[in-house]
Amino acid sequence: MKPIGFWFAHLHQALESSFERILDDEGLTRRHWQVLNTADSEALKPFGDLQKTISDLRVRGWIDEGGLTEAGRAAQLRLKATVDAFRSRVTEGISDDDYRTTVTVLERMAANLARE
Repeated sequence: MKPIGFWFAHLHQALESSFERILDDEGLTRRHWQVLNTADSEALKPFGDLQKTISDLRVRGWIDEGGLTEAGRAAQLRLKATVDAFRSRVTEGISDDDYRTTVTVLERMAANLARE
């Protein structure tokens, strides 16, 4: 059995490349989606410097100083359907309880490391 670090890295890469494929028609990345989908800047902190992504979304007219524009809200709703379908495919065959358990275990592991 391979260790959790292997599967975590493998899953992370698979999610990144899959997001790249499903958003490619829009010329977007996973980071674009994360910025569009959350107004909570604290939620974006783990993803580092997003200025290039934010700048790109401003050029598209999807965000401004006040947050999402009307065009940005329309894009977010359109992309939400694509992302929701992707998430359903990723979690196919996984019960809600198993999913919650997995997330809880990963949160605990991260918290354990944060105490170091």
